[in-house]
Amino acid sequence: MGMRLLVTGGAGFIGSNFVRLMLREHPDYEVINLDKLTYAGNLANLEDVEDLPNYKFVKGDIADPEIVSETMKDVDVIVNFAAETHVDRSIHGAGEFIDTDVKGNFILLEEARTAGVKRIVCVSTDEVYGSIEEGAFAEADRLNPRNPYSASKAGGELLATAYYHTYGTPVVVTRGSNNYGPYQYPEKLIPLFVTNAIDHLPLPLYGDGLNVRDWLHAEDHCRGIETVMLKGESGAVYNIGGGNQHTNLEITRIILEHLGKSDDLIQHVEDRPGHDRRYAIDSTKIKALGWEPRIEFMRGLKETVDWYVNNESWWRPLKSGEYLDYYKKQYGTRLENGA
Repeated sequence: MGMRLLVTGGAGFIGSNFVRLMLREHPDYEVINLDKLTYAGNLANLEDVEDLPNYKFVKGDIADPEIVSETMKDVDVIVNFAAETHVDRSIHGAGEFIDTDVKGNFILLEEARTAGVKRIVCVSTDEVYGSIEEGAFAEADRLNPRNPYSASKAGGELLATAYYHTYGTPVVVTRGSNNYGPYQYPEKLIPLFVTNAIDHLPLPLYGDGLNVRDWLHAEDHCRGIETVMLKGESGAVYNIGGGNQHTNLEITRIILEHLGKSDDLIQHVEDRPGHDRRYAIDSTKIKALGWEPRIEFMRGLKETVDWYVNNESWWRPLKSGEYLDYYKKQYGTRLENGA
């Protein structure tokens, strides 16, 4: 058996894609998935690998020192995806974000410090930089998070690099751009708009829809994280960007066109507080390690739309109960009745 790998938050969107990639590309790895199974953690994301002999799932919270210590025994590498990630939810209640993204990171670092772990990858986000009018952020640029989510992620990653400088803990940080792909919880822009459009429900687009994001397929992101895990320099930060900058309105229209739906479904809603206008990151540093995105954006986006079309049994149960209550609170009854 090769590496013993602990993936925290491995039942979520990007984490499950990473677990699947590791098991497929490194059959000699032993992969342990520690996940709290909050609303966005879903074991259905990993049904195709759950019976593999080198995969193990453990239900638990990274903010629980006892379970972290137990799960970390004899682990070589930790990749931490465990996080609260939805900006809207952080605006309405920041406490859970601090608990997971900051305190949880702290617990992982403390336990790893004494456990002899060879590498910890702290998966962060380009949102810690804040907005940029032109050009692109490099790793050494000042952090300027503008909402509770991005502030919590900045806090967690700063703790990680502080542990490297203070204790020599072998930490590396990645900052990924906006992800898309299969198994993304339908609260984020692409899966929300695809699934709403399938049901001929309105697509609630913030403001004028001209906010720009750099889109990265989850599999390309996972390959970037793998590259940093294996080749990155301890204490360093690596941007992982897709190089696909599009406005939210452009993305929305591509989705509608691919589904054969009318732009009349677009419904502009009041912009959210602290909504960053444009994200862009420079990925030169990770490309020097040999990483390049492989999935062409238009192909990847259309394949993602088709995945949601063909996997209604995965997302329909998620768009009910607590989810529907949350979005009715956000947007009124528009999501329910198509008005």
